[in-house]
Amino acid sequence: MEDDGDPDNSFAWGNALMMQGRFAEAVLCYEQCLRLRPDFAECQSNLGMAMAEQGELTDAVDRYRQALAINPDLADASYNLGNALRELGRWDDAESSYRKALRSNPDWPEAHTNLGLISVEQGNYEAAVASHQTALRLNPVFAEAHNNLGIVLERQAKIDECRYCFDRAIEHQPEFAQAHCNRAQIWLLEGDFARGWREYEWRWQVPGFRPIPAPEWDGARLEGEPILLHAEQGFGDALQFIRYASLVRDIGGRVIVSSPPELSRLLATSPGVERVVTDGDEVPPVRCHAGLMSLPRIFGTSLTSIPADVPYLFADPELVAARHRELRAVPGFTIGIAWQGSVRHPNDRQRSIPLDRFLSLSRIPGVRLVSLQKGYEGGSVYPTALGDFMDTASVMMNLDLIITVDTAVAHLAGSLGLPVWVALPFCSEWRWLETREDSPWYPTMRLFRQTRPGEWGDVFENMANELARKG
Repeated sequence: MEDDGDPDNSFAWGNALMMQGRFAEAVLCYEQCLRLRPDFAECQSNLGMAMAEQGELTDAVDRYRQALAINPDLADASYNLGNALRELGRWDDAESSYRKALRSNPDWPEAHTNLGLISVEQGNYEAAVASHQTALRLNPVFAEAHNNLGIVLERQAKIDECRYCFDRAIEHQPEFAQAHCNRAQIWLLEGDFARGWREYEWRWQVPGFRPIPAPEWDGARLEGEPILLHAEQGFGDALQFIRYASLVRDIGGRVIVSSPPELSRLLATSPGVERVVTDGDEVPPVRCHAGLMSLPRIFGTSLTSIPADVPYLFADPELVAARHRELRAVPGFTIGIAWQGSVRHPNDRQRSIPLDRFLSLSRIPGVRLVSLQKGYEGGSVYPTALGDFMDTASVMMNLDLIITVDTAVAHLAGSLGLPVWVALPFCSEWRWLETREDSPWYPTMRLFRQTRPGEWGDVFENMANELARKG
């Protein structure tokens, strides 16, 4: 727009464009406004919002701070600053910003529930529950606060209570996709697969999931036609559910798998997979598609019908032989260990474990630890140079046991049919069910669960006792 010399007009245009989702154009209007009136705090704050909507979080933080330097009492700027800092993982700074916003407006439900999200990241579940409950006292039909409270209660293993919260979130906002997914995972945790798989289809409505431009497969026979199976989520999910490729082949499908590059060599070894495509590869024409995590629903998988024949993935024999020559330098009972999952995982604070905990196992006579942690360069554990998951698989095939946190390493070991122990937090993911020490997905797996939130001592004491008996 032309510079008409009226900052209020530019500000109003920016606000209108924001409401239409035209964020880049809104930025231009707000910048024009600020050239005419640099001390316009509300405009600085709104410019930060437009930048944040485009993913420019660091620039947004700068704008919010400029707004607060002009007007320290501008509650919207403090609240939005908290949101940006939360997205950047700066929990303590975000907490301070939310508290400042609440000092200006104590009856702000959104600020209370977002403060609760920060408390979860800081590991303070009691404070998180209190914040979400305050938000709900202020607004009893606030679906997002019901959902957020449910997540905290789930982390505390209060399953009935968290399910109630997800139910209320959906009651007040029937199209709330994330709440549907959260409820689905509770049903799956309880072994109610019939309801859980159906409900989990709501994930396609969650922001960030990309639909595939082809008809979705309904389970009908394919009569030799190509189908695309896509690894839609994390590495562990792909490793767990690629097992269904052989079932798709058995009813006539020519299976093409879309995979991250890190998994492509390994997934290509799964029975039933004809071809793997990765980022940048041209996907050949297909009749239909299915997300890997939709296949249990399509095949009607129940607890008693999980396809659990292992191995269903295979390491390259030449790589296995090369690793054997390398690992001959490590005598004794060799245990591959992984102690850290992806820091982007929403529950990583609870599932990852300090390396020192694992080192206690090395004091058992005859035990030698081998790192399966990518990027580890040595110290108290024998390091291994790891590239993709095929590299990791070739190392695993030369070990006596794998012990890992709940990460892709667990699924890799299970899919290879290797003995694997998994250290689980007090409230584990749905795939491990509630109280079992074994996994119906992986016959060679054993689960060691925390008996108290955050306490790993009993887990490693139990593992050490088991290892001592093996010796």
